[in-house]
Amino acid sequence: MEKKNIDWSNLGFGYIKTDKRYVSNFKDGKWDDGVMTDDANVVISECAGVLQYSQSCFEGLKAYTTEKGEIVCFRPDLNAARMHDSALRLEMPAFPEDRFVDAVVQVVKENAAYVPPYGSGATLYIRPYMFASSPVIGVKPAEEYQFRIFATPVGPYFKGGAKPITIKVSDFDRAAPNGTGHIKAGLNYAMSLHAIVTAHEEGYAENMYLDAATRTKVEETGGANFIFITKDGKLVTPKSDSILPSITRRSIEYVAKEYLGMEVEEREVYFDEVKDFAECGLCGTAAVISPVGKIVDHGKEIAFPSGMEEMGPNTKKIYDTLTGIQMGRIEAPEGWVKVIK
Repeated sequence: MEKKNIDWSNLGFGYIKTDKRYVSNFKDGKWDDGVMTDDANVVISECAGVLQYSQSCFEGLKAYTTEKGEIVCFRPDLNAARMHDSALRLEMPAFPEDRFVDAVVQVVKENAAYVPPYGSGATLYIRPYMFASSPVIGVKPAEEYQFRIFATPVGPYFKGGAKPITIKVSDFDRAAPNGTGHIKAGLNYAMSLHAIVTAHEEGYAENMYLDAATRTKVEETGGANFIFITKDGKLVTPKSDSILPSITRRSIEYVAKEYLGMEVEEREVYFDEVKDFAECGLCGTAAVISPVGKIVDHGKEIAFPSGMEEMGPNTKKIYDTLTGIQMGRIEAPEGWVKVIK
């Protein structure tokens, strides 16, 4: 199969239309069989529930070309399960998890020419999403929904790649206790847009959000979970009911413990103790791990010993091991890698 004529090594993290996408509709209490289509346009009522009351959720995962030349996806079953949870919280009909994985496979196969070659640093980003499509004027769940998946080739999420970034402590709250911070709802990201634009205008790459109730504990950024490394080499990740259960974070915890023999602790992390960590990073599907070199709290700087030039040593070991598993250089735990045949 011949690849598309794309400058893979210079791709940004943006949308490029590919050939095919998957569409399934929920009507009269059931999902239809779903189809692959070359039509990238969505046509819905002006009164659709997604437009009036933001009833929508989404996922993000990637397809890679491995060292052996195989095209694979990383743990799509966990994306399916998380989208199931998101849908139920938003009073939407959950798309069957086995059909979710099958639809991902179909989309990747149909767009195989857009999967970047091994070693290019680029990947095929896959975006499953669901929204209320039928008219709703009263505040209530819609009756009809559409589930779609498109794919687009992307480069690194942060322009500097693995270069450490500087972030700020945000004055805004990302999610409320007992709210929707633990699901991948579109509305969570809409709420973070003003905060991220403000951070960028001030010269920062991202925000650190603290818990809304006490503003004493670390939660996450607008699109990634935090990881910290202590001075004695322990991996610490924040625990909270209002942060998204990152698939990448859960994978990192397993890799650190089972592959690298590190002690791993998932617990509440108080902002006061952040200054005592040796390394810090942001983790998620888009960036995998982006190292944090500095956090600025209203003019007061917290500079990590790992510095602003490169990833800290423990973070790099985790990053190299996880990406090695994704790219086929290191044997994966059973069920982690889905080969697209």
